[in-house]
Amino acid sequence: MGAPSAGPEPGIGVPAADDTRSGRPLLALALASMMEEVHAHSGAVYLLAADEPVLEMAVTAGLPRAFAAPWERVGLSAPVPVAEAARDRRLVWVGGEEDMARRYPRIAVVLPYPFALAALPVATADTVYGAVYVTWPGAHPSVLSDRERASLTAACDRLAVRLERAARHHRAPRAEPDLLAAPAGTAGSLGTVEAARMVGRLPYGLASLDLHGRVAFANAAAAELLGVHVGDLLGTQPWVSVPWLHDPMYEDRYRAALISQHVTSFVALRPPGDWLSFRMYPSTTGLTIRISRARAVAEMVGAAPRADAAPPHRLVTISQVLSLTGALTEAVGVQDVVQLVADEVAPSVGSQALVILGSCGGRLHVLGQHGYEDPRTVERFDGLPLAERTPGTHVLNTGVPAFFESEEQLKRLYPHRDEAMDGFAAWAYLPLIASGRPVGTCVLAYAEPHVFPTDERAVLTSLGGLIAQALERAMLYDAKNQLAHGLQAALLPHSLAPPSGIEAAARYLPAMHGMDIGGDFYDLVPTRPLAAAVIGDVQGHNVTAAGLMGQIRTGVRAFTTVGQAPEEVMRSTNRLLVDLGAELFASCLYLRLDPEHGRAVMSRAGHPPPLLRRPDGRVRVLDLAGGPLLGIDSEATYPTTEVALAPGSVLVLYTDGLVESPGVDIEEALVGLGELLSENGDQPLDKLADTLVRHSAAAQERVDDVAVLLLRAGDGG
Repeated sequence: MGAPSAGPEPGIGVPAADDTRSGRPLLALALASMMEEVHAHSGAVYLLAADEPVLEMAVTAGLPRAFAAPWERVGLSAPVPVAEAARDRRLVWVGGEEDMARRYPRIAVVLPYPFALAALPVATADTVYGAVYVTWPGAHPSVLSDRERASLTAACDRLAVRLERAARHHRAPRAEPDLLAAPAGTAGSLGTVEAARMVGRLPYGLASLDLHGRVAFANAAAAELLGVHVGDLLGTQPWVSVPWLHDPMYEDRYRAALISQHVTSFVALRPPGDWLSFRMYPSTTGLTIRISRARAVAEMVGAAPRADAAPPHRLVTISQVLSLTGALTEAVGVQDVVQLVADEVAPSVGSQALVILGSCGGRLHVLGQHGYEDPRTVERFDGLPLAERTPGTHVLNTGVPAFFESEEQLKRLYPHRDEAMDGFAAWAYLPLIASGRPVGTCVLAYAEPHVFPTDERAVLTSLGGLIAQALERAMLYDAKNQLAHGLQAALLPHSLAPPSGIEAAARYLPAMHGMDIGGDFYDLVPTRPLAAAVIGDVQGHNVTAAGLMGQIRTGVRAFTTVGQAPEEVMRSTNRLLVDLGAELFASCLYLRLDPEHGRAVMSRAGHPPPLLRRPDGRVRVLDLAGGPLLGIDSEATYPTTEVALAPGSVLVLYTDGLVESPGVDIEEALVGLGELLSENGDQPLDKLADTLVRHSAAAQERVDDVAVLLLRAGDGG
């Protein structure tokens, strides 16, 4: 891509051919033109990378590039306006600070200032070349006017046509400088020498900063108040050259003034005890700062604090946000999210209690709470219809946060609500919006009346977005977990009904990784006076494996019930699995028990061999004939082996999760299992099952599902 080769473009003002030959900055001129047409404050042009789905910032205007540094390279799938505009080929409008915090919390956390933004694709009918965003100060109406919309759309269309022409001529856009106003100096901003002398005689400090925050002019009073020579201030940023202004809060005020174009002020302590007031007057070329003594603050504070006193508390620092984000990614279930918000969020914003609400069946439900001494206090939230007019339902329905700085303010808007009955004095109701839909409401309660300034509201709303993402994942995890446990319980036998002369016990443990559901199965099928036992393992530990396991178990039961011999049951089950076409294999061990005659006939399909403990305590691994895994060869055969079962003998059937683990030799694991069985084989069967599972190293790590079926032969009576 590059500059077009010929042809004037209306609205751009420079012919395409002239841009190419003279080296005029195509992108910068197009951006400047569209910003001027709609009176925008700042903007940037992004171009789509040639070899990856990434938008790269090509040129910016109006504000330093550092303001948008986190978004210099943006993936097309990223949840930011320019990516959304390019991805969906549509205009994206963000009408203000609260709209940004609700829809794009990641941006609002870094830039919690009042401003409006429009992002548009730069695209022809066939090709997306990039995207553009422009911003306005916070005073811009919350709705984009038809004139602004039409002007921006037309400008982006013109730019796309020029980039298309450039692409046809194989010209890539050249590097272009960002568009920033020249630094404001004395001559440019203050007029004549006499005007400069007049400023120098003012009793308060006056300084001029350029868009990068560098001091271009400072009068003598400013230098005296700051305690730094004028020469040491010029060309530097005050929060760098003035030691006691080394606090991110002061740089944040400069950024807030430039982005919002609102007059911004703050007070700072010059050690040991002088409070100074800073008032910033922004324009599109920089800032003018008025510095004076803050006598009212000094009187209110009273005695001067010690020089070693801690710096003033900042609501939530970027490092805290990053820490919180990292912690939220580790939250698994809903209660993990509730606890994390209680531990991380509430203390950082000064809240003493919280409730997290969700919705189900058209009603509010309490998902968790912290800080309420009497849990019954939050019961008033539980079961409230979403149609009822309450702060919690209103926030959930509208997606707009609500802040109540006092009990009187809450009662004025909701006279019939009893939130004040909880013993707290201020509340923040934050909508939890994830994937474009409300998933809940976070209620933060404060012990004392609490003022919520604009920047704090933006931070709280942004934190609500982070909490919502974690809560959505946690609710999905809990739902999957409940599904997994319900499905597993439905597919495995609820109880074992052995024939007379046989005792039975079983245990099942899902793998610790995955959905808490697996393909291991066991069953005991009574066919009086005989019985059939089966244990098996389908590949994987997920819903597919569990569903196939259920089909195999049902098939084994059916083939057993109609009287097939063990080798026929295995052949029929194998053909069933092949016919299902599931492309999964299964191991299986099937045996027909004859307790009256003290014997068992076994058939094996690639399954670990069972262990037999004789009444005298000796244990051996049974060497059984067998065939391949089920589901591989429809013509496979499965020979049988007959084993004697003396009264008091114990058969241990298991899946490989009991003996296989990384770094452990399978033979050593079997030896250890045999020794454990030999020493504890006289225990009651349920206790023995617990012992075998508890002392198995593989079962403790549970990288695979574990199933164990124990059978003890009685006297045959």
